[in-house]
Amino acid sequence: MAERQETGSTATDRQHLCCPGLPLAVYREVAAHLRQVDGVDTALTEQSSEQFDYAHSQVGALLIQYPPHADEKLRERVDRILAYYGDRYGEWLVVGG
Repeated sequence: MAERQETGSTATDRQHLCCPGLPLAVYREVAAHLRQVDGVDTALTEQSSEQFDYAHSQVGALLIQYPPHADEKLRERVDRILAYYGDRYGEWLVVGG
């Protein structure tokens, strides 16, 4: 499961995650699923590799933007969605943003 990036005593309002090998269509599905959580926004970043490889994802990362009012219940819902896809496609990794 992805871990939240911490600054001081509160979690940041963003996460940059990747799941190596996850197809573009599934990244889009995850992003759409997460946007159903009230106030959560998502974006996909481009792959930075210059070499095309069918075994690697064509997405660099999934950016998750939390609303300012994000409480633990909202974050747990996002974590459950990520866990659902992680169980099927592999572990989510935190990447630099």
